[in-house]
Amino acid sequence: MHRDALTDKTERKRLEEVARIKGRLILAKLTLSQIDKEYGLPAGTAGNAVHEPHLAGERAIAAALKTRPEMLWRTRYHADGRRLSPQPAANYRNGRRPAAQQEAA
Repeated sequence: MHRDALTDKTERKRLEEVARIKGRLILAKLTLSQIDKEYGLPAGTAGNAVHEPHLAGERAIAAALKTRPEMLWRTRYHADGRRLSPQPAANYRNGRRPAAQQEAA
């Protein structure tokens, strides 16, 4: 009946991060499709990178905003700027399924 408070907190943090990045893109008058074209990425890469970890997309968005990826996605990087590897399941929209479930699907 009740949602897990920890899940709600991590989801809220992720959504706030997405909103902050989208706000910065609006202020810079940039679109995600412009970033894809300018940095030679497949269509939709930057859009996916806003919501889920994607190294090339993160780097392109950060470069377009004249910053570093770790400054935009704090949940995806260590405090010293190293990227988390592997990425926590909470960094994905629907969470990651364990490998056994992926093979069965």
